[in-house]
Amino acid sequence: MIRLIAKSLAVALLGVLASASSFAATKIQFALDWKFEGPSAPYFLAIDNGHFAAAGLDVEISPGKGSLDAIPKVATGAFPVGFADINSLIKFLDQNPGAPVTAVMMVYDKPPFAVVGRKSLGISGPSDLEGSVLGAPPPDGAWAQFPSFAKANNLDMDKIKVEPVGFPTREPMLAEGKVDSVTGFSFSSYLNLVRLGVPEDDISTILMADHGLQLYGNAIIVNTEFAAANADTVKDFLGAVAAGWKDAIANPSAAADALVKRNPAADAALEQRRLSLAIEANVLTDNVKANGMGGIDNARFAAAIEQLSETYEYKGTPDASLYFTNAYLPSGGFALN
Repeated sequence: MIRLIAKSLAVALLGVLASASSFAATKIQFALDWKFEGPSAPYFLAIDNGHFAAAGLDVEISPGKGSLDAIPKVATGAFPVGFADINSLIKFLDQNPGAPVTAVMMVYDKPPFAVVGRKSLGISGPSDLEGSVLGAPPPDGAWAQFPSFAKANNLDMDKIKVEPVGFPTREPMLAEGKVDSVTGFSFSSYLNLVRLGVPEDDISTILMADHGLQLYGNAIIVNTEFAAANADTVKDFLGAVAAGWKDAIANPSAAADALVKRNPAADAALEQRRLSLAIEANVLTDNVKANGMGGIDNARFAAAIEQLSETYEYKGTPDASLYFTNAYLPSGGFALN
């Protein structure tokens, strides 16, 4: 009888401890830059594979509406962490001095800014853009960097007819031949054209990072006040993110499945390809293979900040330390391969 009572108490105690453990999980709201598509799959895989839970985190992921979207959300403290274009962050901090937000982990070592054209319309490389019609959504991140790309490739902007287009009409206009090329994210515009029936061997993807653009791409950003008070939480969050990316690289199909759970309307095969394109061109670069994921090269970052001045007039003196810190990263970054 005594043993039975003791066993019952032990079971009850384990239940209490398990309950306490679940309540102890730190809730984190994570703001993405865009809709739930292939490149966001690693974050959902980090949930499904238990990486966030193992770090004591209960993460809720919210979609975004563009490269700028997450920055004010994190700066105001509405979200402690987000995913955003670091070039947009640099401009935001220049325009909002002292805003409590910074980047802490580089994800897109190469930005996906691209010009995507059709070979049948005469677009195969940068020099073909002169004398052509380029479709560009005015708020597009790739369009914002186009002047620097044009300068690096000695293109005469006056010889390129720029047609303002909306995001929903960008790829349809290219598919219909109403423009010769468009600016956009490489992995999105390419696959949107494929979905519209454009033959893949007719699509040319001119990645700006391979043609003179020294900029970095999207990074994990944090509210600096939250990070100062919760340094270990931020470190654990970044570790789980890296684990999610490592899992996604090893098994893109599982990552796509994790995404479709959250976006049932998504085409799993299409989003798996979108993820794979992002991994190959933007995440798992030669630099990341050699030096790990998450960090930046200071000399390259300085050159990127300088290159931004070709298209943006700084209000104050640029300060790289305001835009990125490696304080929450392990030495040598995260190994992905």
